[in-house]
Amino acid sequence: MTVLDLGCGGGIDVFAAANKLRPLNGHVIGVDSTIKMIARARRTATLNNYMNVEFRLGEIENLPVEKETIDVVTSNCVVNLVPDKLRAFQEIYRVLKKGGSMTISDVIAKQPVPERIKKDPEKWSECVSGALSIDELKSLLVESGFVDFKILEDSKWDKTEDKDLELASVTFYAMKPKGS
Repeated sequence: MTVLDLGCGGGIDVFAAANKLRPLNGHVIGVDSTIKMIARARRTATLNNYMNVEFRLGEIENLPVEKETIDVVTSNCVVNLVPDKLRAFQEIYRVLKKGGSMTISDVIAKQPVPERIKKDPEKWSECVSGALSIDELKSLLVESGFVDFKILEDSKWDKTEDKDLELASVTFYAMKPKGS
């Protein structure tokens, strides 16, 4: 099994997955857009003898991964930071094997984020501006070709400073059809 972690940072989730996959001869690839995080993750892998991991510099909208080579894609609170979410989901679809799946945790809005918040740089850094609503998320996944969308877990919806906006941390699942 090959797992791909998007926005892997220093590799914490990559190493956790690698530990679980080690007895199965599994492999984990971490992708991050920052050179410093990739360097840190590679150092940690070397220092701790992780032989079943690798780290690649790249962006989610243009993954440095070959077509149909990944069994599972994971990500933790990164999709909301991606400017072109449709392109990101299309890239995830491209790299997944037929029947492969993704399980992603991210900030989701109860309703579409107002334009004035989307344009606020401070709200971007707070992971608010780029949050998708559940309907927007479903639409992008369907447009990208995914099926079997499920919400696996969600936190309590919290009102933000902007009383018209409620956010939650949501873990969702979708898969690439087996016959695609």
